[in-house]
Amino acid sequence: MAQGLPILVVEDDANLLEAVCDTLELAGQKVLSASGGEAALNLLSAQSVALVVSDVRMMPMDGIALLKEIRSRFPHLPVVLMTAYADVDRAVEAMRSGACDFLLKPFEPKALLEHVARYRLPEEMDDDRVVAKDPVSRNLFALAMRVAQTDTTVLLTGESGVGKEVVARYIHNHSVRRTGPFVAINCAAIPDSLLEATLFGYEKGAFTGAQQAQAGKFEQAQNGTLLLDEVTEMPLGLQAKLLRVLQEREVERVGGKKPVVLDIRIIATSNRDMADAVTKGILREDVYYRLNVFPLLIPALRQRPEDIVPLAQHFLAEHGGRSGRTGLRLSPLAEQALSVHAWPGNVRELENVMQRAVIFASGECVEPDALHLSVLPAVKVSTPASATVVSMAMPSLESEGQKKDNLRDLEREHILETLEAVGGSRKLAGERLGMSDRTLRYKLKQYRDTGHLLE
Repeated sequence: MAQGLPILVVEDDANLLEAVCDTLELAGQKVLSASGGEAALNLLSAQSVALVVSDVRMMPMDGIALLKEIRSRFPHLPVVLMTAYADVDRAVEAMRSGACDFLLKPFEPKALLEHVARYRLPEEMDDDRVVAKDPVSRNLFALAMRVAQTDTTVLLTGESGVGKEVVARYIHNHSVRRTGPFVAINCAAIPDSLLEATLFGYEKGAFTGAQQAQAGKFEQAQNGTLLLDEVTEMPLGLQAKLLRVLQEREVERVGGKKPVVLDIRIIATSNRDMADAVTKGILREDVYYRLNVFPLLIPALRQRPEDIVPLAQHFLAEHGGRSGRTGLRLSPLAEQALSVHAWPGNVRELENVMQRAVIFASGECVEPDALHLSVLPAVKVSTPASATVVSMAMPSLESEGQKKDNLRDLEREHILETLEAVGGSRKLAGERLGMSDRTLRYKLKQYRDTGHLLE
């Protein structure tokens, strides 16, 4: 019996669509089908899938346009395109637009199944140190797994607190360098005057106080992985020296004359917009291109909502265990409160909240008041004179039902206010709310059904 997330096949030729679907189903895959791009996007808004297999030549929306829409709405969803030999140039364009691979028609069933096995979203993570239940996260780690098999330089970007070091360690732990060292250095945490010596090392007598030679972080990571955390905070002068290391894979200590050949994998991270950092002169353009070999954007926690409660449970068990409170669990209302929170601090904020919950929980069941979510999504209520911010605090004297209603009411007001502010555009509202189009459509339907939103 077919298990797990389905594969979406998009093809406007009914015979080919049926043949591809039959091949996948006979191989035990669960399958969804769409006869065109718009139908495919509607399905993706309502259903998580493991992989999209799409033809290139379709009307009115072709496979390249569909691919670009998928990359915009579902950035980590793998896409394999089917194309005829005459369309090889378009296949190249597709790869540049973010396709995983393409199948050259006509192809054998074996070739199709090999591509599916190679690129589909995994059903479960193979690493118990990683919590990834949301399809977006699982696809992210599937990409991380693939790049881990190479020595390619990886650039991890995303908001502060999203878990960039977790992804970096995952790449290291699944690479051939896993038995080597994993060395991390935060470029923003070390004073400029010390950063060069810390990174590159120094020889005895290189400067006052250098009483003995010291290997830098690059050498310490030999045969392993070096994580350059917040690389955009590195001084421009030092970036020129970093460029040489990236190009030549050798490092010269401060005060040294003999270069040391390196055998390392480099992973860099930043919470800045990298292109903007280059434009503003914060990051050298040549360094950017050397680092941006395999870019991975890590989504904010609000963009992978199915991870919130599992991560909270993970942190509750971890910190509860350290405090001798191994039986702690979240109540349904606490789970709902966590799910509707905006999480501006991402996973780091969530871990802090669960640490507090271990302290404040009065019993084995953690209730919303033990979470102390003091920075819940604010709701702006427009008035003729000004805009008032309404807090989502939950007084402890309220009944469980009242708390639940407050959360729902304030979430609804926040969504509807945002929708009004962007002129009714679901796409813009979803971007501001950090909410998928599918989730937003579902909530708006609920509001219509209950009379809170007019048709």
